Amino acid sequence: MKELISGAGRGAVTATAGSVSDSDQPSGYSHTFSLTVLASLFFIWGFITSLNDILVPHLKNVFELSYTKAIFVQFSFFIAYFVVSVPAGALLKRVGYQLGLVLGLLIACAGCLIFIPAARMQVYEIFLFGLFILASGITILQVSANPYVIALGSASTAPSRLNLTQAFNSLGTTLAPAFGGLVIFSAVASGTVPTTPEAMQDFRAHEAALVEVPYFWLAVVLLVMVAFFSWIRLPKIPQHQSSPEISGERAFDFLRYPRLTLGAVGIFVYVGAEVAIGSFLVNFFGESSVAGMTTAQAARYVSYYWGGAMIGRFAGALLLRYVSAGLLLAVCGFFATLLIAVAMLSTGMQAVWAILAVGLFNSIMFPTIFSLAVAGLGRDTSQGSGVLCMAIVGGAIVPLLQGVMADFAGIQLSFLVPLLCYCYIVYYGAFSPMLRNKI
Repeated sequence: MKELISGAGRGAVTATAGSVSDSDQPSGYSHTFSLTVLASLFFIWGFITSLNDILVPHLKNVFELSYTKAIFVQFSFFIAYFVVSVPAGALLKRVGYQLGLVLGLLIACAGCLIFIPAARMQVYEIFLFGLFILASGITILQVSANPYVIALGSASTAPSRLNLTQAFNSLGTTLAPAFGGLVIFSAVASGTVPTTPEAMQDFRAHEAALVEVPYFWLAVVLLVMVAFFSWIRLPKIPQHQSSPEISGERAFDFLRYPRLTLGAVGIFVYVGAEVAIGSFLVNFFGESSVAGMTTAQAARYVSYYWGGAMIGRFAGALLLRYVSAGLLLAVCGFFATLLIAVAMLSTGMQAVWAILAVGLFNSIMFPTIFSLAVAGLGRDTSQGSGVLCMAIVGGAIVPLLQGVMADFAGIQLSFLVPLLCYCYIVYYGAFSPMLRNKI
């Protein structure tokens, strides 16, 4: 059995376990076709995830919530990664990657449809439940698609390949805030906010109902994708699928893989920092000491944050063919830390552009950390993927910590929380080439 090993001098992967050979391909299909259709999944879950950045300030206004309570939008979404990732890994062992993709899309569709009764009943907790179900489906997609992309080709180009597909994820995250801002913030932008209690109640009902539109059409799109992925034939990853499941006795065995263990911490802090920044951008730009933007104006600027990640991932897909993955990760982490410090200490548009530029340096972090962390796992790659997807729970915990800090110390100072997260990423990028997953 071939194993993933650390690439000398590049911090990349040089051999693969469970990669798909030409003989594994269905007749008439190629790796290019498989990567193309998988890219559509990366796009749709990026679009859905980024809509949360609009939901946080919107539901905060509708239900008159504190920052801490409003950030439960992200908590309910990302806690699903922690709860569902390991069961998802076990599910994929039984049904295979392609059926897992179909089931993930169906569950995500059900989560979108829950938004309709939530909006009509105007119950915040039902919104949170819908977000949890939606994220559960996306978790299954993540556990399925990430190792799939790694296996579709040479392991030496796995970080580049995963960055390329993640670029389509960033395209979704870039478009979603502009779309969500246009649809969800339309009433606020028109200046029709009422002042009397009776009118305010009607206004809140209207504002809650605005959430129905994007999530209904997302459900329709997901159903179309269910039909498509049920119809096409994707190649199998036999070695990954035949590997044993994680039992209770083996759960802590992964602590013996230092690169995986520290990589899981890296995924935790990276996702947490990225989500926390995106969640607070609308409110941050609305601060009088920063830019005093309306919610509709700020929502458009959120797209620049995610657009920077998209541009960076396309560039990163090329750079990672020539530059050490660990080195590039450390450099990006350093500049992200520096830019957050500038945003915290400055005002006006300087603070706006500094925090938006963090998105550019976020670009290569998730796929690079993921690729480095699973290097050397061999037949345990799918279980390692489950461990890393569990670490995405950082998107629930870190924004909540920033929300608590924002309520007590102000939103600008609260960006100290993601700043500390990027400090760890600098450490992991610098030292990951010295670590091995082989034991």
